[in-house]
Amino acid sequence: MDEQTLHTLGDWRQAYLGGAAPRALLEARVARLGRAVDAVWIHRASAAELEAQLAALEAREAVAADRAALLAALPLFGVPFAVKDNIDVAGMPTTAACPAFARTPQSSAHAVQRLLDAGAVCLGKTNLDQFATGLVGARSPYGRPSSAFDAQRVSGGSSSGSALAVARAEVAFSLGTDTAGSGRVPAGFNNVVGLKPTPGRVGTSGVLPACRTLDCVSVFALTVEDAASVLALIEGPDAQDAYSAFAPGPARLPARPLCIGVPQSAELDAEYAAAWPQALAQARSLGHEIVPLDFAALHAVADLLYNGPWVAERHAVVQALLESAPEALDPTVRRVIEGALGRTATDTFRAQYALREAQRDLAALWKDVDLLMVPTTPGHPRFAALDADPVGVNARLGRYTNFVNLLGWCALALPAGFTAEGLPFGITFIGPGQADAALARFGLAWQAAVALPLGATDARPLASQPALRWPASAPTLPLAVVGAHLSGMPLNGQLTSRGATLREATTTAPCYRLHALAGTVPPKPGLQRVAAGGGAAIAIEIWDVPLAEIGSLLALIPAPLGLGSLLLADGRSVHGFICEGHALADATDITDFGAWRAYMAARQV
Repeated sequence: MDEQTLHTLGDWRQAYLGGAAPRALLEARVARLGRAVDAVWIHRASAAELEAQLAALEAREAVAADRAALLAALPLFGVPFAVKDNIDVAGMPTTAACPAFARTPQSSAHAVQRLLDAGAVCLGKTNLDQFATGLVGARSPYGRPSSAFDAQRVSGGSSSGSALAVARAEVAFSLGTDTAGSGRVPAGFNNVVGLKPTPGRVGTSGVLPACRTLDCVSVFALTVEDAASVLALIEGPDAQDAYSAFAPGPARLPARPLCIGVPQSAELDAEYAAAWPQALAQARSLGHEIVPLDFAALHAVADLLYNGPWVAERHAVVQALLESAPEALDPTVRRVIEGALGRTATDTFRAQYALREAQRDLAALWKDVDLLMVPTTPGHPRFAALDADPVGVNARLGRYTNFVNLLGWCALALPAGFTAEGLPFGITFIGPGQADAALARFGLAWQAAVALPLGATDARPLASQPALRWPASAPTLPLAVVGAHLSGMPLNGQLTSRGATLREATTTAPCYRLHALAGTVPPKPGLQRVAAGGGAAIAIEIWDVPLAEIGSLLALIPAPLGLGSLLLADGRSVHGFICEGHALADATDITDFGAWRAYMAARQV
């Protein structure tokens, strides 16, 4: 087994199921990485650090019944990963790209520990914009990483090394952080997946804050399946994080063409001018409706992040170092953070009021669209442009990223294609808070459609490699509807307002008769099960309704309708609306229409 052919979690899993030894594969991987100076890595695992992890794996394997049982207990058994160097790994230094700030923690961050407990092996700590302050990846004394596709262009940041280690297939996945786009921008510049969870979904204990109220641990991977699997393993409550707020949301987006909001006018550099229309065409080819939106309100929220008092959160982290040794900070980082010194408590509260109003107003956006789609960045700057205008170039990269965490939303950065110059072009889909599982599932369809190489390799995703895990979603009850609750019908809002999502359109078994009930407003049907041979297959929809909302939904259902069981054409049984028999005496039998929608359409002729 050649470790150079192992890219995804599925690749590593198959290798181990086939009998490969973690020690052989990982020692070969570390040897290939070498020890030469490389701007991607700040600290590579020492021989002793690697040995300790391998010995722990071998001890677990020694008591396992077999490899299959071992991999069931340790889903990331022997999988190499990297960690951004503002996240603690026990025994490895955490520098945040500032040597004067370095320390060696005795325990790992919450997210890292969950990965180690799942059998993953940390190969080291990766470079970043100092104190995670930047979107370019170049503000580090440990070197300036460049894009895996162009040495003259920035890698993106602040999670620069984490994205590059994945793009170069040195690790199967990595952890970054994302406050203003740090888990998305470098994904776009390096043709990898960048998954940014809803704030609070993944605990941040053991993560050096940038803006503690907004920070997210993010995931870089070569495929959506792998990113989702890692999120599934690290998400959940974190007792040591006061901002932990894990709350699973919907499992999937509606099973219908989605309404996808996009900027009315995307302000892009010339090199991206052709790539964005192609991405929009790709979304339309998947059957979705593109809805141009005015992004002014979103850009106003984004301006709060660096032009408002949130920069004071960064100052709170480095205040002592800034006062005692200001020269220890990168000049641009220091310039940004010192902007907090002119802010007052009054400024902070005014900004909080403005944000709360924006959160309230923009929540209505999700009634009009299912997702937002944006270019991950407006362009891909060269180092020469960055050096000429370090703050301005950096600020421009956050145009479509800065507002997301302030609004409590989730995002998934995905490869979308390549420009004429051979640069990767990335897009980002943005969803409401807690829609992480549904957003990732949507990303699978995009990934399959574009079928691009993985990172900077020649490998391509394999449809035969399913996710090892999937992010948690709220429990739901499949509910069959036959009449006024169907998509587009008058009472459908009773479902959608409760977070229900359409799973599928199907039919009942051919043992039902459909009736139009008399005197109902809005008009409603009654479904009656009859003996075999006396009925027909009736068109229905099945909606996944959050269990927590079932009671309030049923309270709206008037007699003679009630909840019962329906037999479907494929033999399944689901809960659904049925009708009491006495109400059918003066109802009109409309079974021959085969569907309530067809009957209502005929009434309008």
